[in-house]
Amino acid sequence: MATPVKVYGPPLSTAVCRVVACLLEKDVEFQLISLNMAKGDHKKPDFLKIQPFGQVPAFQDEKISLLESRAICRYVCENYPEKGNKGLFGTNPLAKASIDQWLEAEGQSFNPPSSALVFQLALAPRMNIKQDEGVIKQNEEKLAKVLDVYEKRLGESRFLAGDEFSLADLSHLPNAHYLVNATDRGEILTSRDNVGRWWGEISNRDSWKKVVDMQKQQHSP
Repeated sequence: MATPVKVYGPPLSTAVCRVVACLLEKDVEFQLISLNMAKGDHKKPDFLKIQPFGQVPAFQDEKISLLESRAICRYVCENYPEKGNKGLFGTNPLAKASIDQWLEAEGQSFNPPSSALVFQLALAPRMNIKQDEGVIKQNEEKLAKVLDVYEKRLGESRFLAGDEFSLADLSHLPNAHYLVNATDRGEILTSRDNVGRWWGEISNRDSWKKVVDMQKQQHSP
């Protein structure tokens, strides 16, 4: 009986739920070890042995430890090729490269403005932090330019890396989910014909629905 992999961090974290969604897609057994970030669990010596930067998620698979959600997702796909969704990270060099280029687009182009908007619009009010309208406007404009590229791409293929759902699409789910469901700016995604269609399809996958259910069992973001 294989030992379940361990994921450390709260499911409300975008990076943690990216990894959890990947594990669910791959049908890899896992144990989610939630941390109380408000109490500083992520800065305690035992956790810092696993994740020296004191950030979530941290990941353990028997004797190995990993950090950084996208790297963890790639590892899960490569280490468990025959489990679950076998094509999640491609099955040949060209497919992997195509997925990787859109994973990079997510990390470098989509994530920075969408993270800024999620913080300003969804988190800041709950933390009694004053919203910065300049930051909101600037990042709305940045994200709109990125989504214009996506709109064209998704007019050419069903998903970002081709006609099959992949890690490239999955990686967008956490921030997009908060933008659509926890802010009043969701139309930046849903108002675009192709991006809206794509969002509707990827957000209705069983794996992501399970992640959302896990989040609901915690507090709202």
